[in-house]
Amino acid sequence: MFTRHAASAVCLLGLLLLTGCPGKETPKPSRKSPGMKLVIGLIPEQNIFHQFERYEPLMKYVGDKVEVQFELKVLPRYGNIVDNFQSLGLDGAFLGSFTYVLAHARLGLHVLARPENDNGVSTYYGMIFVRKDSRIRTVRDMKGKRLACVDKATTAGYLLPMAYFHEHAVRKPRQYLAEIYFTGTHENAIADVLDRKADIGAAKNTVFERMAAKAPRIRNELQVLAVSPDVPENALALRGNLEETTRRKILDALLGMDRDPAGREVLKKFGARRFVPTTDKDYDAVIRYAGEIHIDLATYDYIND
Repeated sequence: MFTRHAASAVCLLGLLLLTGCPGKETPKPSRKSPGMKLVIGLIPEQNIFHQFERYEPLMKYVGDKVEVQFELKVLPRYGNIVDNFQSLGLDGAFLGSFTYVLAHARLGLHVLARPENDNGVSTYYGMIFVRKDSRIRTVRDMKGKRLACVDKATTAGYLLPMAYFHEHAVRKPRQYLAEIYFTGTHENAIADVLDRKADIGAAKNTVFERMAAKAPRIRNELQVLAVSPDVPENALALRGNLEETTRRKILDALLGMDRDPAGREVLKKFGARRFVPTTDKDYDAVIRYAGEIHIDLATYDYIND
């Protein structure tokens, strides 16, 4: 006979099956700790969309390897890295050669690594270029013309043309030329000369080559008149007080990418074969170059005017 006691026992058993045994809670799925968050600045070498498109997969890969969440910020101009590093909450940045020299001298940033391309090259150089049909071939031909630079905190986009004029005994380029103006990106400096907005341009060869691969008229219509010494490609530099263990993990992740199939895929999209270690000594050429045109890194006014 099915008694009241039996019914109570069945109900109790049902409750136990639904809720689990007392003292033994159902285990919750474990969550992987997101780790720390680091904010990395990007100089405006290209427009903001191209910069994010290139750097986001790279930093996502490194972040997954070292359990760090990276946030990228593209700054409106090169000097913003030096001016606003702390106010923007940056922990590091990918910096061009002259920008790094300034940031190291004034902010104490320390460089880690830079990309090497498929030809084994991890440097770039600046270029001064004109339209082939402009008839500008010498400094004398440049008198009264318009010069498109990138930013006063760049090697290719400012140091090179200033050193070029200095070498050719033009001590006051602003008076010698009709105008010197700043485009903000290497892409824009190249485009302005191509489209006849400027007579002369200065930019880095790697951006020139990337653009020329997509737009053949760049090589067909522009002529290079002078180049700078080779200087380190844009490198990742981190604040000096970042924990050494974290710094080492990030460096190891970058240097190991070419030995990992997933890493090689990211590198391919980034446009590099691998990352190579980088030290302050690699920037000796930049410091010498700046010294030749009497730039004091401690007092240099890098604000575009």
